Amino acid sequence: MTEFKRPSLPGSALFEAQADGADPAEMAAAGHRIANLLVRGPRSGDDQGLVDRVLHLADEEGLGVIADLWSHAAADSLAGALWRLYLLRTWVYRQPEQAAREFAAGKAYAPVHEVLAGVVDPPGPEEVIALVDTVVRGIVGADFDVTLDRAAAFAHIVGVGRAQLESGDPQSAAKLVDTAVHLRRAAELERSDRLH
Repeated sequence: MTEFKRPSLPGSALFEAQADGADPAEMAAAGHRIANLLVRGPRSGDDQGLVDRVLHLADEEGLGVIADLWSHAAADSLAGALWRLYLLRTWVYRQPEQAAREFAAGKAYAPVHEVLAGVVDPPGPEEVIALVDTVVRGIVGADFDVTLDRAAAFAHIVGVGRAQLESGDPQSAAKLVDTAVHLRRAAELERSDRLH
């Protein structure tokens, strides 16, 4: 019997190996391979290091590197879903007060989504940061579909809230609601084993 060896996680060397001006098809393929490794790779009961790595991937590698790999992926793909999750998390970290304000404004219009999103009431900046971290940690859990559903609920509420605020931007509010639709669709595909 041969001994099974776990594949290593993508480290900074993998990202640095992607030269500027690389073939877009190669970049897309690399992005899909990395997305699959992050979500579908081998797991053990003590994978806290993996959870931490996934949680801080955008912080350590930079959102630009992730964008190069995943931003052009189809919304109904694993890489496209991860791109949307990391984009939401990065925005919440950069503007937690705005995220909390928009969530508070939108929750009255989307009570079902509020329950699914799981933000405490009243949501402050720390609470929305905790929510997005919990959601991103779910990437390496057994219930990735629930992770996508929670992110979709959060994006929907924030998008609705942004549209309700006097200072809100209707165009970006609509984009957030679109993001919610894409994440919800990805969750459906995940439940039927069709998210690749």
